[in-house]
Amino acid sequence: MAPEISRRSWLKWSGAVAGATPLLTACAPKQPTREPLPIATDGMAGVDKTVWSACVVNCGSRCPLRLQVKDGAVVRVLPDNTGDDSLLNRQIRACVRGRNMRQRIYNPDRIKTPLKRREGTPRGGGQWDEISWDEALDLFAEKLKHTIDTYGNEAVFKVYGSGVWNAHLGTSGGWMKLFNLLGGSLGYYGNYSYSQIGTITRFHYGNPDEQISNSFEDSIENGRMLVLWGNNPQETRMSGGGLVFTSLEAAKTDGLRIVVIDPRYSESASLLADEWIAPRPGTDAALVAGIVHHLLANDLHDQAFLDRYCVGFDEDHMPPGIPAGNSYRSYIEGSGPDKVEKTPDWAAAITGVPADVIRRFALDLGRTKPVNISQGWGPQRHANGENQARAIYTLANVLGQVGIPGGGTGGREGYYWPLTSWFDDGKNPVKTQISNFGWTDAIERGPEMTALRDGVRGADRLKVGIKFMLEYGGNMLASQHADNNRTREILTDETKCEFICVVDNQFTGSAALADLVLPDTTTAERWDLAPSEYTGDMAYLIMCEKAIDPLFDSRPAYEMVTGLAKRFGLEKEFTEGRDLEGWARHIHETKNVPAVPGMPSFDELKKVGVHRYHSPDGLTVALKEFREDPEANKLDTPSGKIEIFSSELWEMSKTWEFPDAERGDKITALPEHVATWEGAEEALEADAKYPIQLIGHHFKQRTHSTYGNNANLQEAHPQVLWLSQMDAQRRGIADGDQVEIFNDRGRVQIEARVTPRIMPGVASLPQGAWMRMDAAGVDHGGSVNVLSRLHPTPVAKGNCQHTNLVEIKKA
Repeated sequence: MAPEISRRSWLKWSGAVAGATPLLTACAPKQPTREPLPIATDGMAGVDKTVWSACVVNCGSRCPLRLQVKDGAVVRVLPDNTGDDSLLNRQIRACVRGRNMRQRIYNPDRIKTPLKRREGTPRGGGQWDEISWDEALDLFAEKLKHTIDTYGNEAVFKVYGSGVWNAHLGTSGGWMKLFNLLGGSLGYYGNYSYSQIGTITRFHYGNPDEQISNSFEDSIENGRMLVLWGNNPQETRMSGGGLVFTSLEAAKTDGLRIVVIDPRYSESASLLADEWIAPRPGTDAALVAGIVHHLLANDLHDQAFLDRYCVGFDEDHMPPGIPAGNSYRSYIEGSGPDKVEKTPDWAAAITGVPADVIRRFALDLGRTKPVNISQGWGPQRHANGENQARAIYTLANVLGQVGIPGGGTGGREGYYWPLTSWFDDGKNPVKTQISNFGWTDAIERGPEMTALRDGVRGADRLKVGIKFMLEYGGNMLASQHADNNRTREILTDETKCEFICVVDNQFTGSAALADLVLPDTTTAERWDLAPSEYTGDMAYLIMCEKAIDPLFDSRPAYEMVTGLAKRFGLEKEFTEGRDLEGWARHIHETKNVPAVPGMPSFDELKKVGVHRYHSPDGLTVALKEFREDPEANKLDTPSGKIEIFSSELWEMSKTWEFPDAERGDKITALPEHVATWEGAEEALEADAKYPIQLIGHHFKQRTHSTYGNNANLQEAHPQVLWLSQMDAQRRGIADGDQVEIFNDRGRVQIEARVTPRIMPGVASLPQGAWMRMDAAGVDHGGSVNVLSRLHPTPVAKGNCQHTNLVEIKKA
């Protein structure tokens, strides 16, 4: 059912486009025009053709590009020219990254031919021999067969990578289908983006992934307040088709107040916020506790909602058998086991947010309805990330905002997930999984890893360590995983992981650590289909036509895997008689067209380029059915309700093992603030060796590691350290100085940006930079993961790469 049109919508959207058209484009789930669009009416004159393609990286959006081709080369990259400026039919304008696609296609770092590490040289030694494709595929097949025959399928592992994310064909490349046809491989759960919230949510809301909140579009239509808690859409979701557009529209909305909570005055704080609140990193659960204390003191909590929909808020609504004093209210009011009242003054001492700001913000939240608290993924990427995420969920629960228009769950902004289909890899016969972050442990001490200690799933323990590893379209080995120096030590020990193959189109630091490097194509050189992802209430599909032939001696991954399948006698089962274009056409005609009303045929989509579509239910109001009838629409928790106190976590706190536990290595049934190793409390100690909390924000110059070697983007957005004026002055550092950032794990030398846009005691080095290590072991590329740690979080066993302590000095 389409949402009704309010006067507020009329006033706002009619300002964007004159006349009655905005009413159709802004509110109704509008299907796009079926008229073929003139994709070649602008750009360079005299080109041979203009075809649709996409920027396929892990930014959460995906943008259409029109590639103009002359004499077999891409000569110009044009943005989307479909859609308009209305909220639900918006033009999907590529950001600076997609606009610089030509520099990615024709980058001097392109891998030009298969490379084999020279015999007798150490892994990572930088000496290579060019080999033929037959030699390369024979070597890959030989090592894979040897690993399976010698150690079993559990010793084979495809490590996380997101450089080809989330194309319908390119994401797979066919690698997992081959492994599955050969008996499977060790799997992983979770991802580097949101390990902690993606794991802990099932204990709170019963959702096996994160629990989305209402969409920004819904806040625009129905909200009074939008809180972006650790959420920075202007830098993390830069596509014009996604949240960079809708969040700007939210900022223009009369009557919608926006508050940004972030230790850094981000682009979102600068462009969107009416108020910026800056807590110390890793202290969000304490800030929530202080806010809830003041809500209770002023009777501004929603007791009726808590009574009906939640378990564990107060002593009258606890699971059976739990001793008294373990409710969240008892925790807040100081009658719990720690006997500490979580007043705003208590929270101020931990978070750095003044107590009067906490009190005023609590009153704002309690008196402004509806309010959508939309948390990003920064708060959960900490050593206590599970509790941070649950605490922010809990604040939305205490305010009673779940399942109502304009409100929200406390999760990330809602979206309409694409209905189109990905390449089917089949089922993995190996059921054993590790966390996405656990692969270096699995290389080092695989048979020691257990379910209760290391979060192994599907088995009580691993039988064997990882012996064969594939990195496809990612840079985990060199810069994206934590503690780059220690990771390199693990990978260069050839007695542990015996064979590493990297498949990519750029020679990354990860490629430098491989035994075999295979040159992949870019999206411009192959067929694909690219769906939207986190793009609010507008989903879409983009045609990716092969614009040019593969450069040098590169091949699409699918063709590599076809060659390998042939060597294993599985070519027919793998290809099912189709080439890459055949798969794109087959998936589209048999799955996408039936799934999406109005979806053009494959050949029609080649002309129109992009197809937009919307939920028949209107704007996203998360858990609406649960709110309307919680008995008929129970959540998938033991109680069927929101579990502020989790009886499952209560049991796990008694059984999970933490040998050699460090500060914060514990599980709590409530979303308590837990002080951790290298957390805010440790930084504030008088004799702290490393007193600066270092985080690594997402950055315009690249998507994680992708585009990290693009010269235009490096010039436009240089890698610098954000440092507060107070911390800089204490150390004699001026803006533009070269500084050294260091701790026991490594050293980075980079230029300092001294700024009031980050709170004192905190520094930020944008994540994803390519490491450039000198002979003295100092990184000049600015990789924050030289300084991050391999220690996992308690429940998710995930990456906590925002929890780091460092010292900084003038270089």
